[in-house]
Parts: sequence; C-alpha cells; structure tokens
Amino acid sequence: MKKNLLLIFILCLNFSVNSQTKKNEILKQKEVPFTKGFIRCGTSENEELLSKNNPKRLNNQQFEEWISPFLVIYKNNRSETGGIITIPVVVHVIHNGDEYGSNENIRDEQVQSQITVLNEDFRKLFGTPGFGNGIDTQIQFALAKVDPNGNPTNGINRINLCRSDWNAGSPSASIDLVNTDIKPQTIWNANQYLNMWSVNFGSSGLLGYAQFPDASGLPGLDTSGGLATTDGVVSNYGTFGSRLIYPSGNYIGNQYDKGRTMTHEVGHWLGLRHIWGEDGAGGCDSDDYCNDTPNAANSNGGCPIGADSCPASPGVDMIENYMDYTDDSCMNVFTQDQKARMVVIMNNASRRISLRTSTKDLAIPLFANDAEIVIENYCNNSIESQCLTTTNTHKLFLYNRGTSNITSAIVNYDVNGGTSQEYLYTGNLAPNKYTTFEITTNETSGVLNARITSVNNTTDERNSNNLKSKSFSFGSSINTPSYNLSRVVFRLQRDQYGSETTWNLKDASGTILYFGGPYEDGVAGQTSPLITENWTLSQDNCYSFTINDAYNDGICCAYGNGFYDIKSTNGLTIIASGNSFGTSANHPFKTGIFEETEFDDVVFVYPNPINSLLSVKIPESFGRPLSYQIYNTIGQMVLFSESINIPLDIDASSLLIGTYFIRISFKSGAKTLRFIKN
Repeated sequence: MKKNLLLIFILCLNFSVNSQTKKNEILKQKEVPFTKGFIRCGTSENEELLSKNNPKRLNNQQFEEWISPFLVIYKNNRSETGGIITIPVVVHVIHNGDEYGSNENIRDEQVQSQITVLNEDFRKLFGTPGFGNGIDTQIQFALAKVDPNGNPTNGINRINLCRSDWNAGSPSASIDLVNTDIKPQTIWNANQYLNMWSVNFGSSGLLGYAQFPDASGLPGLDTSGGLATTDGVVSNYGTFGSRLIYPSGNYIGNQYDKGRTMTHEVGHWLGLRHIWGEDGAGGCDSDDYCNDTPNAANSNGGCPIGADSCPASPGVDMIENYMDYTDDSCMNVFTQDQKARMVVIMNNASRRISLRTSTKDLAIPLFANDAEIVIENYCNNSIESQCLTTTNTHKLFLYNRGTSNITSAIVNYDVNGGTSQEYLYTGNLAPNKYTTFEITTNETSGVLNARITSVNNTTDERNSNNLKSKSFSFGSSINTPSYNLSRVVFRLQRDQYGSETTWNLKDASGTILYFGGPYEDGVAGQTSPLITENWTLSQDNCYSFTINDAYNDGICCAYGNGFYDIKSTNGLTIIASGNSFGTSANHPFKTGIFEETEFDDVVFVYPNPINSLLSVKIPESFGRPLSYQIYNTIGQMVLFSESINIPLDIDASSLLIGTYFIRISFKSGAKTLRFIKN
C-alpha cells in the first residue's frame, strides 16, 4: 500500500499502556517507567537514540529514497528459485554468574531453539508454525562454527557482566545502557556475524529491539550510517527461544514464548517497518512501504482475527504478520514485498552485503583432542570481595572444542608469571560442552595466566585457544566497617516517586534477607510515611545494603527530601543516607563477635544434647529475656523470637542434627550457649 513518504519512528506499544506524567512542570519532566505488561519492541527508541548520537545517520526519508530504486530493480528481475542466503549468527548470553541453565544463563538448547524458529519463519518450513500464508524469504540462519580468532565455536558466547539486570528505568534508558555497556565489549565483527544478545531486562517489560540497517558508503549519500559496535538484535532471555521446541527453557508466560520476538526484531534488522507504519501518530495513512500489507491504524495485541482498524481501506489487519505486535502463536506471515525489502538490504546495505559471503557458519577442520580455556570476568563489587581476607577465588571454564570426549586435562596457572601451579580435570566432557572450576591465589591483584598443557593424556592439538590471561583486582575487607551487634533499625523516607525505589540487604552468600519496593507514588507537596523495620543479623558475617532508583536521580531533593539510614538499637549510625545517589548505592558492612555479659553458670541449657525440646534455666531475678536467636555452626540464624516467657522452653524439633548456639539477650547484656541436637 502507498502511504506518506516521511516516517518518524513512534514509541513501540506498551500493552499495559502507561501514560507519561510530569513530576514537576517547573523543575523537570520524567518518563514514567513501564511497570506492568510488556513492551513488545524497542527498535523505534533505539533508532532515535542512534540518530541523536550520530546526526549524519540516514533518517527515515533518506533511507526510503535510497532503497526505492533497488526495490524497482529487484521486482523487475527477481527469481523465485535459488539465491538462498545463510547468515552466520553468534548469540551472546549475558548473565551475572548464574549457574548454567539458571535465570538468564539459558541453556544451549534454548539458544538453538531460537535459530530453529528463525529458519521455520523465514523459510516457511512445511509442518512448522512458520508454515503460514506467507512466502519463503530464502534467508536462513546458522550458529557460527568459527570465532573471530579462527578457533572452533558453537556460536554461543557466555559472558558474566556482573549486573543482575539491565533495567535502567525506561525502555530508552535500558536500550542506551545495553548499547553502551554490553555491545561494544562483546560484539563480534558485524561484517561477518549477525550478533544477537540474550539479556535480563528486569522489570522494565522490554522484550527486544534491533538496529535498523544503514547504507553508509553508497554513492550519492553523504552519511556515515550507524555504528558497527552496536549492530545486531537484542532479546529478553525469557522471550529467546521456543517452548514448543525446548520446553525446559526459561520463558516469560505463554504469549511470547515461541521465539517470535527475535523473528520480529530480525525483520527490523533486515529493513522491515511495523505493518502500521511509524509516523508518530499512527493512523490509516501511515506507511510500512509494502503494498501487500493492508492498512492498519495501529498495532494489535493478542490474536484478534478479523480486526479491521481501517475499514475504508481494502483488507483486514494482517494480524498474522511477524511485524505486528500479536502473540507469538498468531504470527506466521512475511509478504512478497517484505521479502523484496529484505533481499535488497542483503544485496546492498552496509554490513548486510558482507554477510552474504561470510563463511563463519562453515566448520573448520577439527581435532580429536582440543580444549579451550576461558577466565570468567571478575565482579569486584560483590559482597564476597568485601569480605575476603587471605585467599582470592578465580573461576575458569574448560570447553571441549574437539571431536572426542575429554576425560582428563591439565591446566597450569600462575599470577604475574610467578610460580606455576596445576589443576587436573577428570570427568567426561562432550564436544562443545564446558565445565567450570575454581582456583585460589593469595594475591589480591595482578594478571592470572592459565594454559592447557595436556588433554586426554596427550598434547592438545590446537594451540591457539590454550592460553588466556586476565587482570584482576579483588576488593579488601580492610576498609569495610565492622560492628559488634545483632539488631539494627532500618529507616526509609521516600520521595514523591516511591515507584522508582527498591532496596535489599544481602549476606555474604548473596542471599537476600530483607527487601522492599517499588512503592506507591506519593502526593505532590506531601511527605510520604516513614518506613521503619527491625532487622536481626548473625555474628561474624558480611552484609551489603543496596538501594536503587529507576530514574537515576536518587531520592533527593526536588520531589521530597528523602533519606535512608541503618542504626543500632541504641542509635549508632551504621549507614547514612547519601540520598542523591543516582541509579544505585551500595554499602557493605560486617558484624563481629557479639559482646557478651558474663552470667557465670547460672544460665544454662538442658538437657544437652536435646531431642525436640530445648529448655533454658534463667533465674527469675534476671527478668524476662528480650529475645533469643539460634545459629548453626556457619553463623546462619535458624530460629528467633522476641516473645519470651520464663521458664524458657523452645520447640527445636525443626532443627537438623548438629551443633548450635543460642544467644539470649537481657537488658543488662547477653549470653551465648552451645548445645547439640540429636
């Protein structure tokens, strides 16, 4: 259909439709974070960001003026036979140290299922959900078999970037964060690979986005185009892959769990517009530049068969088209004109045309015994790094890149070229699988060097992937404040926009003990109620308090002078506010051995060992205890109570067999006693 020529990208639909509000019309405006539903596609926002960062980049009108004559040539000369294009793909699985298959560190099978879906949809494969009323685009995809260094790979690149999610408070801010922090340090040559990223967008609701193709370097256009360091497609890990193909994956619900988010985004990457056009206001006069897609006034959700948002125009809405916003199960159509655009892009656009001749999807000769060593990134802001004393832990990956299973391998390692030590792997590692292991060193900083010296009791047959080096600098517990206390009081005074605030307290194992937010927004000019909580801590442990603001402006000061603090019960300040902290603030602190007041032997437990009932002898002259806490031998609190009577009898039947400590607090001090549970 022919519509208006000029396009201005619009914000992709948020299915829960949150309106934009103003915090303060005089001081500033804020984009309200999307907190409900999903944002199906963020490609429009990404294009706006790229254009702001590079004013010379092709705008929509220039792009359509460039592609139009190529489309005419293609349509006059096209052949429906042959000309199949295979695009090599690398998938960067971005995680924060999760175990393989947990959360965003999705399994290989889930990644592979996404490639299968793309081929079903773009090739209209018979007997698959992609076999709809559309056409075969003759474009297909294959995971890379060769990495940028010429070594074998399975096309899946797992990277720990030490961040739990990439939600920056709004779709545009989250996209900008990914473009700035993830892509440049992980991307493989965009002239040789289609780069895909699977990430955790957190509570932002964003499902995916793509970088539209550019035409830089073509005759008659004085423009530099988009950056090669951001080219590719991005998906939330929960919409990457298909539940129909790999049911055991980590998916979001059942609307977007069949891989069509990436089909949609790869369509953008190949030059397709949304079927309703992108003129900022929607409407039946907007244009997607494809004559065989009926006019649509706006996007569709769900699967509204027969929907006709432009009754004055021929045809009902093509809700089955991959470039609408309908549910994954509803999509199964690319049209002939959409294919024409994609083929023209592959034949002419920068970085797309070079992919036609890329051989990164073709296997290189493999050896029987070939291992690869990888050193994981260091997350020096972790709680554990704040509590380290004499040893420091490094995590390494051993990949099998050969054709034989690896049953043994020797890895030698050193720090700064010092004394070499040896790690021996034994097991049964299949081709293209990996295993992890940890080594410890006494050095707190330097360069870790790791080299594979033997595989299956023989020499590794490929040297180019045997050696890795990585600089490290661990945190120190020297400057981490320590307090001899077990109970603290947390206070939070929210600003007007409580929906932006979240916080948590973690222990040294990374377990979240206490958390809060997001909260309801307050009323302009009124102070939100003060939040107060009492926390109980274990002795000789390390903690980290983190507070986040989704809009990157803390809880100070224009919208209510918020603050937070953590104090002991007698008023000693442990953590003070720092209320203009931006996106996030982190405060580590430690607890020592709690100070005790001696009560000689007049307070004791009986019987000892116990079976199910623990009794504590307390003289009446001591008064009623304030509280008791029971800890296991690694300092974890397993029972707690502030409701105590004399005599003190405690049901300990839930405790496992082992040794425990009970700490009883009085006004005049505390007493810790050891007992055994049979």
